[in-house]
Amino acid sequence: MAYKPPKQGLFGQVFDVLTLLVLTVGALYIPLYMGLAGAAKVPNPIANPTWQRLGQNTTEQQQWAALGITDPSAANGIITARFDYSFSWVALIVMALLVIGYFVLVVRLSDREYREVIEERFGEKR
Repeated sequence: MAYKPPKQGLFGQVFDVLTLLVLTVGALYIPLYMGLAGAAKVPNPIANPTWQRLGQNTTEQQQWAALGITDPSAANGIITARFDYSFSWVALIVMALLVIGYFVLVVRLSDREYREVIEERFGEKR
């Protein structure tokens, strides 16, 4: 007897795809909207900037000019900005607990579904 899995209707398939699409887009864009993505840059501008004081050689100056920036003071905040690499142990622990909890949930649900498929295919365990 060949195993025939249950069929999912068109509405169920469309609903599943749209749900996954919304969750994926949400997971990518919500951190951006909340300001949680990327490291914060802290500009450290130099007084009376010149291209030399900003450490920019001739090739780099040409690239700035290609971007439409010919005045060193306009690029001062961009060039001197440094990333903020601050670290939070609380955030790390919360994230680790969330990831571990998620994997425990996935393993438990997968185990239950796997057992249901085996039972459906081969019958109850004796």
